[in-house]
Amino acid sequence: MSSSYKNNYKKFLRRTYLAIAGVTIAVPFIIDATAGIKPHAFFGFNKILADTVSPAVGPKSIRKGGAGPVNSKDTVIVPKRGDSSAIKLPGDSTLKDTTIVTVDSLHLPKASKDSLDAVVTAKAQDSMVLMIQDKKFYLYGSANVKYKTIDLTAAQVSFDQNSGVMSATHGKDTAGKPVGRPVMNDGGQSLESDTLEYNFTSSKALIFNTRSQYGEGYVHSEKTKRMADNTIFGFKNGYTTCNLDTPHFSFRSKKIKVIPDKLIVSGPANLEIQGIPTPIFIPFAIFPITQGQRSGILPPQFVVNQQKGMGLENGGYYFGMGENLDMTLRGDVYSYGSWSLTASPTYRKRYKYSGGMTISFANTRLGDPSVPSEFVNSHDFRIMWNHSMDSKARPGINFGASVNFGSSSYNQYNVYDYSTRVNNNIGSSISFSKTWQNKPYNLTVNLSDNQNLQTRDVSLTFPDANFSVQTIYPFQPKELIGTAKWYQKIGIGYTNEFRNQAYFKDSSFGKKEMFDALQTGMRQNIPIAFSIPVMKSFTLSPSVNMTEYWYTKKVYRQWDPNKTNLSTGQLGALDTTYIPGFSAQHEVSAAMSLATALYGMYTFNKDSRIKAIRHVMRPSIGVNYRPNLNSGAYYNMRYNAAGDSTRTSYYTGAPIGVPSEGTFAGMTFNLDNNLEMKVFSRKDTSANHEKKIKLLDGFGLSTNYNFVADSFKLAPFNLYARTNLFDKLNITANAILDPYATKPNGQRIDKYVWETGKFSPGRLASAGITMSTSFQSKDKKSQDKQKALDSLANVTDPNTLLAAQQRQLQMVRNNPGEYVDFDIPWRVDLSYSFNYVNQVRADSGGLVNIIQQYVNFNGDFSLTPKWKVGLNSGFDFTHMQVAYTNMYISRDLHCWQMSINVVPFGTFRQFSITINPKAGLLRDLRINRSRTFYNM
Repeated sequence: MSSSYKNNYKKFLRRTYLAIAGVTIAVPFIIDATAGIKPHAFFGFNKILADTVSPAVGPKSIRKGGAGPVNSKDTVIVPKRGDSSAIKLPGDSTLKDTTIVTVDSLHLPKASKDSLDAVVTAKAQDSMVLMIQDKKFYLYGSANVKYKTIDLTAAQVSFDQNSGVMSATHGKDTAGKPVGRPVMNDGGQSLESDTLEYNFTSSKALIFNTRSQYGEGYVHSEKTKRMADNTIFGFKNGYTTCNLDTPHFSFRSKKIKVIPDKLIVSGPANLEIQGIPTPIFIPFAIFPITQGQRSGILPPQFVVNQQKGMGLENGGYYFGMGENLDMTLRGDVYSYGSWSLTASPTYRKRYKYSGGMTISFANTRLGDPSVPSEFVNSHDFRIMWNHSMDSKARPGINFGASVNFGSSSYNQYNVYDYSTRVNNNIGSSISFSKTWQNKPYNLTVNLSDNQNLQTRDVSLTFPDANFSVQTIYPFQPKELIGTAKWYQKIGIGYTNEFRNQAYFKDSSFGKKEMFDALQTGMRQNIPIAFSIPVMKSFTLSPSVNMTEYWYTKKVYRQWDPNKTNLSTGQLGALDTTYIPGFSAQHEVSAAMSLATALYGMYTFNKDSRIKAIRHVMRPSIGVNYRPNLNSGAYYNMRYNAAGDSTRTSYYTGAPIGVPSEGTFAGMTFNLDNNLEMKVFSRKDTSANHEKKIKLLDGFGLSTNYNFVADSFKLAPFNLYARTNLFDKLNITANAILDPYATKPNGQRIDKYVWETGKFSPGRLASAGITMSTSFQSKDKKSQDKQKALDSLANVTDPNTLLAAQQRQLQMVRNNPGEYVDFDIPWRVDLSYSFNYVNQVRADSGGLVNIIQQYVNFNGDFSLTPKWKVGLNSGFDFTHMQVAYTNMYISRDLHCWQMSINVVPFGTFRQFSITINPKAGLLRDLRINRSRTFYNM
């Protein structure tokens, strides 16, 4: 190519670029000068528009077929965006082939006094038509109009400028079904209807065949009038909590009034089910639709109790006393004279603390007063309190409380779910803790209480203080350079425990017997230890431990043949004498342990599904020396009429523990193992296609041998094992093997079991095993439920959540049939426990041999997607009887639910059938029939 040709080519390109740029700049000015204002699919209009616009005279539109002009004074047609042809107006055949209609630019003067106080914006998916002379405009296809807080969507919308009325209607699809029903949202209110008329001047609306939602409720009205203050008047209405267009039930009323965010008031109403009127009428109805805290009445539930008679339960009042405090007051009353009253205040202060309390008083009258042997008049109480402190309120300081205290017979007469009635132990705790910042000091102060409701034993501990100093390294420099020396790893700690504790019967609370049983003690402990590696694979850990015990009272127990045994009613029992006075005991020990880990691997051939089995052993062996500094703290205690005795301490049962008796100079041994297996798995995406399975998470034993003891040098073997096979079967087992033989009365003799001619490592003193598993089908809505659980983590008031969960749990226990999960077709939970004890217990009079076995199973299955059958039961092999059993049947009725609960046998028997709406707003509107029976 010649250079002249190249130059000509470049000139041609430059001229072409300049021409394109000129046309690009000029075209908008030409269009603007000839076409005026162009229509848009989104615009703003005002009431003053049609009154102040002069008639526009524009050029004639061009028809494809060369037809005549179209007068642009009357109509502005806004075509669908992206469509080259104009949208045809209904009844106008002259616009069939129109490509575009334009008008001259509109000159808008200042707004007049009668204009709207806000701009109205509108858009449509199909087309918008503005008729200037008639002062009307039309929106077609998914129209949307916004004015202040009003957001209206409909298939078609029209506006008449003369009357100021906007109308919205639905359209129809090709099958003739209505689509695009008008929906108006205003300040949280949602109205769906067939036809809607809204007056911009008066801010009133007239709505036909509307369906509105208020919280959990829906209102269906043939005709609705909405006032300027958003108050709504309805004509021929139906109120329901069913979300279907044709609800399963509703309360039909001729007139209703809706006060936004407050309540719905209705005149006389009739309950309809499946559109069929029922004989149930109510003179009026009030449905609250308030948001937030509101005081109000809590309606009671009618019940029939065999022992207490007919009654009303859980009726009361809720007091809303601001964002920091509220209280719920509930009461029960029965025809035979029993009653109860419960007050539940809760308090909270954001970012500071939150808590709640439950105080209950109950008076129970059972039986006939004329028959004293069968008559019961019990006065009971229960106090529950929980308190939690925000960790950010005061860093380093925390205060919490969980109190559950009451009379021993409260659960027996006032609690109806089985799990609570058979729970014989309740406890309380109040704690305060402080951690010094940048210092190794910690202080904890507790108050704790434990009650056995069956034996009426109480254990009260207060104060329970613990002050500790974290391990410090006095020989370690502030800046460590290089590898630390062995002496730089020496650590020293300190712990001081002060405890005041009493064991007594609940009837002795505050009396002399309680203070006689009060024991006070303090224990100080100073551990010195360090660890160093030895020969790479071993860890050597020398340690020295010094402990000091302070007591304020001795306990002397001896057999009294003239004392009555309260448990058996026979003569002969242990008598307890308290000897006040300060005493101190000391204990010093030195130890050194050596630990390592051993790995073993067994591999299989390539064709086997089992690839390998790995065994890990963690043995630990140590030497320990403890001199005998506490020989005066023990004595021989006789515990039965046969004269048998055992060695026990004067401080048995002391709150700070008891030092060990005798000199110990021996060895300790511990062995921990775990077993894993690798198998072939197609689900594994890696190249190895392997899956790891834990056969045994842990199993092992521990014991010790005292070289200087006069007898019984070898300690019992403690065995344990735990595993979770295939992530389904949980197994936990433990056992104690005593290597020494025993006499017929259970007393040990200084002779090994294998020396008596038995091929055995020892006598089984105690053992236990627990197994549990669970199976269920796939949850259809597992992802949605997981999201609901995740949302609970964002609750700002955890105390309120805890109280709500407790109430919900109580309701589930009382009526499991009302809270079944229909999304899980079937579910089975199984558990088995076995416990064996064969040893001497002084309080029981000698050798005790106990075997306990129990199996528990519960589950449910769906007969159909809407029918569910469930069973909770168990079997006690010790007494060879069926345990507490609860059977239930549930039916999902969409917006209602039916449940039948049966407790067929046992001390507490019950039958109930309940039909109630699912919505919380109408949950008290239930049909309930229940019967309760007691076998005292």
